[in-house]
Amino acid sequence: MQLSAIEILKAILFGIVEGVTEWLPISSTGHMILLNEFVKLDVSPEFWNLFLVVIQLGAILAVVILYWKTIWPFKKVTLKSGKSKIVLRKSTLMLWLKALVACIPAGVVGVLADDWLDAHLYNAIVVGAALIIVGIAFIIIETVNKNKVPRVDRLRDLTFKDAFLIGLFQLIAAIFPGTSRSGATIVGGLMIGVSRTVAAKFTFILAIPVMAGASLLKIVKYGFRFSGTELILLGTGMLVAFLVSIVIIAFLMNYIRKHDFKVFGWYRIVLGALVLLYFLVIKAPVY
Repeated sequence: MQLSAIEILKAILFGIVEGVTEWLPISSTGHMILLNEFVKLDVSPEFWNLFLVVIQLGAILAVVILYWKTIWPFKKVTLKSGKSKIVLRKSTLMLWLKALVACIPAGVVGVLADDWLDAHLYNAIVVGAALIIVGIAFIIIETVNKNKVPRVDRLRDLTFKDAFLIGLFQLIAAIFPGTSRSGATIVGGLMIGVSRTVAAKFTFILAIPVMAGASLLKIVKYGFRFSGTELILLGTGMLVAFLVSIVIIAFLMNYIRKHDFKVFGWYRIVLGALVLLYFLVIKAPVY
């Protein structure tokens, strides 16, 4: 496989789509599957499966940079003597422990059933159905919660029970592609009384161990057998995903301060219908 300008442009396009759809609750998988129908990287199927996951590392880096003060567990304090020392921030440690608790369900299933899930559920029909179902859930939950005051309105007030329940919703996304990891965890957070802002922030933080773990698993299975061309394509996609994610995360946090998630629910329903229409009708095999 030779590297060309066209392949670089394709990697940039995939990076843009990843950066936009990873954080908005609209399913990056659904968009990637559709895009791959019309724009295909000239790579092996094995590398393509890895590319879809590892490109997310660029998006993770955006979260790390934007929320560094929230996630970094150490701080420098000045003592009365004038000396300084590094201390552990207990609130940040507790936040990471809650994130790890939330990761347990999806982590266990991911390690034990990753190949089976890819083989049996990673298809357009499952993606289209999941897009529609979660879209309907967004609309219903936002309608029901319209005049309710959130039980949890600060990240530090999230309990371990809340974290585990949100993790169960993340498990749904791990099993059914198209659900959207961010979509599932935000829906779960809203259902148990967490505010939109806290649900979104916790989703971002959860993405760090989840997506890093999934990427590491794919790389280990691939065997580090990267060619120079593959590394360039992967690096390009990750860089673009990082830059786009910076903008999208800032946009989403500003948006949900004044708006609900219904617009994303309607978008998911329309996209899911298009996915099913394309793969069941337009691209349906002729016998």
